Formats: sequence, structure tokens, C-alpha cells
Amino acid sequence: MKPRRSKILFVLVLALVILQYGYQRFRYWEGLPKEPASWAEQLEQAYETKRSSLQIAGRGEVMKLLTDDLQGSRHQRFILQIPTGLTLLVSHNIDLAPRLDSLQVGDTIEFFGVYEYNDKGGVIHWTHHDPQGRHPDGWLKHRGRTYQ
Repeated sequence: MKPRRSKILFVLVLALVILQYGYQRFRYWEGLPKEPASWAEQLEQAYETKRSSLQIAGRGEVMKLLTDDLQGSRHQRFILQIPTGLTLLVSHNIDLAPRLDSLQVGDTIEFFGVYEYNDKGGVIHWTHHDPQGRHPDGWLKHRGRTYQ
């Protein structure tokens, strides 16, 4: 009888998942706020609502190279502009990940990290691996190379 119970349990769980999916679609069509369509819209929405701690991937154009932050953990810093026009400070930990030595203004950077709100647009950090394995590994991609 145990295999039969497993099948019944599986069917019940599947039914709950389908019902939840249907409910979410129903809410969307009822005019409640929909999910942002893209990562850029998610970042814009996070900025407008002053939201932080958003794990996100995206890309942008390097607008300005800044001096490294050498207080505590060392961080390479630069300003990115995403396609919506929002600017982000990227703070890349170079004690845990390689430095992007060939980075230049005008370059395109892809990123996966954590967004934190500030009144200038926001900060992207955690663009490196987590040596303790407690946080999703972030990264930067530049000219075909991944920096993690």
C-alpha cells in the first residue's frame, strides 16, 4: 500500500502546485501588480521603492572608473549605467576575486550580485564566490572572462 500512498501524495502536491500557478495567473489578469518583465525593470523598481538585498543578474556600460576602496576588504569600484539610464556603483571584492585589470570606460559588464539601494542609484556587491558557501556566488563577466 505504500507505493499507492506515494502516488496519492504526489498527485496532491502536483494539484497544489497547479492551483497556486493558476491563482497567480488569475491575480495577474485581475489587474494586481505584475512581476517586472526584465532585470532592468526590477532594478528600476527596487530603486523607486528603496528596496535592498535583491539578488540579480544584469549588464551595463562602464561610465566611470573609481579608485579602489582599500579600507577593510579591498574593492575595485566603477559606475555602470544600465539600459534604463539608472547608474549603479559596482563594488567588487578583489580580496576574494580577481581584479578586472583591462576594464575601460565604455566596456560592457555583465553581473550577478546583490543590489543595495542608495539615493544615487544603488550598489551591486557580492560579485564574487562565497568561500564559506552560505551565499549564492556572484560574478562579473568582461570580454568573455568570468571574474569570481
